[in-house]
Amino acid sequence: MTHLKGKICLITGATSGIGEVTARALAQLGARVIIVGRSEARGQATLHRIQSTVPGAEVDLLLADLASHAEIRQLAQQFKLRYPRLDILVNNAGALFVRRHQTVDGIELTFALNHLNYFLLTNLLLDQLKAGAPARIVNVSSSGHWRASRMDFKNLQQSGRWFDGWLAYGQSKLANILFTYELARRLEGTGVTANVVHPGLVATRFGYNNGRLGSLVMSLVHTVALTPEQGAETLIYLAASPEVEGVSGKYFEAKKTLRSSPASYDLEAAKRLWEVSEELTGLGLVQE
Repeated sequence: MTHLKGKICLITGATSGIGEVTARALAQLGARVIIVGRSEARGQATLHRIQSTVPGAEVDLLLADLASHAEIRQLAQQFKLRYPRLDILVNNAGALFVRRHQTVDGIELTFALNHLNYFLLTNLLLDQLKAGAPARIVNVSSSGHWRASRMDFKNLQQSGRWFDGWLAYGQSKLANILFTYELARRLEGTGVTANVVHPGLVATRFGYNNGRLGSLVMSLVHTVALTPEQGAETLIYLAASPEVEGVSGKYFEAKKTLRSSPASYDLEAAKRLWEVSEELTGLGLVQE
């Protein structure tokens, strides 16, 4: 099947795990796939694996640290210079941190990487997505969003004495869903859809960035986890299937729509999160 022939797809967090599997699948369907990663070496290795598996695959690599606003802006600019439009955007990059870290922009790393990354990159590429309409945005979240009963706007970055990595992660994943629903509302009538997905508990490199103990815990968890191929199925479905053409503002798991947490349907929280995200990223203050 090559029904994505001529389509241009951008996938973040695509040098391993479900991101790489999704990139390979979309390349198999005929799309030109641009993978985004931090490491040149890992990125080139991923390109080689995909091209070895999919002869003739059109796969490119762009580098960026998605915890940095400057690098996200540079990534968006590079994309605009090289490609005329964007048909499919998969925001997949993310991580869990058990200790508090701060980005070069002075923002707590979990919130910056897992949410502000999606928010800024997507907004910077909206014109390209509208040029590719009908186009699709797929945001990867997690059932972990249920850990956050609400968006804590008084302490979004957990700057207090105690840092709860799992709560920070849950809040960032709730932010993914609030952002997706608000984005879908704002994109009504443009031909661009936005959906969000929980891929399931997947055996990937996720969580191995938290030291020896964290790696041990994740290795035990992975004995009962999905394979990356299984975890990527719904991402691929949302990116490529004709069945979801025109579907927008939905939360998916295992190729089916589900209700996300009650907090994710808070319209005022979604609008406030958008405003706060604009302030934190400086969106609109700099001419792109």
